[in-house]
Amino acid sequence: MDSKEFRRRGREMVDYIADYFENIEQRRVFPDVQPGYLKELVPSEPPQHPDSWDNIMNDITRCILPGITNWQHPHFHAYFPSNNSYPSMLAEFLVDAFGAVCFSWASCPASTELEVIVMDWIANMIALPKKFLHSNGVGGGVTQSTASECILISMLVARHKALKNLSHLHQNLEPGVLLDKLVAYRSKYAHSCAEKTGMLSLVKMRELDVDEKFSLRGNTLEKAIQEDKRNGLVPFYVFATLGTTSVVSFDNIKEIGEVCSREKIWLHVDAAYAGSAFVCPEFRVYMEGIENVQSFDLNPQKWMLMNAECSALWIDDKEALIDAMTVDPLYLQHNHSDKTEDFRHWSVTLGRRFRSLKMWAVLRSYGVTGLQNHIKNHCKMAKYFETLMLTDARFQIVGQVTLGLVCFKLRDNQLTEKLLSSLNSSGKMHLVPAAVNDDYIIRFAVCFQKINEDHIRKSWEIIRDTATKILNDTE
Repeated sequence: MDSKEFRRRGREMVDYIADYFENIEQRRVFPDVQPGYLKELVPSEPPQHPDSWDNIMNDITRCILPGITNWQHPHFHAYFPSNNSYPSMLAEFLVDAFGAVCFSWASCPASTELEVIVMDWIANMIALPKKFLHSNGVGGGVTQSTASECILISMLVARHKALKNLSHLHQNLEPGVLLDKLVAYRSKYAHSCAEKTGMLSLVKMRELDVDEKFSLRGNTLEKAIQEDKRNGLVPFYVFATLGTTSVVSFDNIKEIGEVCSREKIWLHVDAAYAGSAFVCPEFRVYMEGIENVQSFDLNPQKWMLMNAECSALWIDDKEALIDAMTVDPLYLQHNHSDKTEDFRHWSVTLGRRFRSLKMWAVLRSYGVTGLQNHIKNHCKMAKYFETLMLTDARFQIVGQVTLGLVCFKLRDNQLTEKLLSSLNSSGKMHLVPAAVNDDYIIRFAVCFQKINEDHIRKSWEIIRDTATKILNDTE
């Protein structure tokens, strides 16, 4: 493909994408395919000779689109939002064109410097303490591929710091013995990536119970810490959540932070979904106690109209991060390393995308007020759905509707599971379940960027009518 054809194909692709979005409501939300469907449509061997772009696009329409779960559909209500936007897509077009691997300032100065700027922008937008800003000189923010990566990095830094301190106190003990003494904590509703982080870091991760609002409290943490200390263990890390995946509950980071501060334990806050809502001052009540947090993550790819992958991690002590992550071969060194950040020292991966370009483009295109309006509308639509559901006594709301998620169930787990299966198999909408105590519940997440009351009402009618059929069939 030469530049002349690229110009033509690029215009065609923009039209193809715009048509996809304009007609997405006509598509099934969840694809009507079975595992292995693509093997019947795509050859088992690569072509020996070049194929035409027309043939490739025809096969995208014929083979790929039928297997796409349409995350941008008005009736996609699964997981959490993965909002896209035209400014984000256009910026990604440029990122792909530049082809820069942004591991250091020297590898792409614009990427490093723009990342420093936009991470401080977002930190200020959500009212993080000044200690998390690059401009403060002590901490700073960095993009990662996923929240899971953010959490793993926070654990590795905390573990490195704890082992370093222990090795000074117990110089005669092997590192493996010291590692076996470490213990971390999470609530029973923490994301599964917290458990995986403990596995990958080879540390014990204790699961703690929550209160009636599904919130981890300080006294529960304090009790577990004292018990472990009596048993010769060394508490070093706490994973708290603002906006759990199951029900969007909020751990009490004010109480937890006071315990961690007193015990000199690293506190990480995962706000992958809810963190974006803190651009709205009315939601910052859930951040009370943030001053005692050492690291914090959120996913702009969820609710800030920046397509995946795009996660953000802030840390209040960048030297601790760099100390834990630095490997510095000669071929990666450059003459300006003492004057700027090299984000290869802030990540597990060496290769990094120019993520800050789409972040910058979206923040400029929408502004703070545009993002606030987007998030407020999602929260308003969730409340509207809750209002509709409360008119029907057959449904029970589980948990509080604080942001853009409504959790509900029918009178027993078997019926609720049957309802979810029927809704998903219909292709009219897509939802996922969660387990809360002994209840099997359905999560209704408001996801579509331009969602309105008509979309919500239609989703409610589909759920209501499907439930009616299931309940009638059981009587």
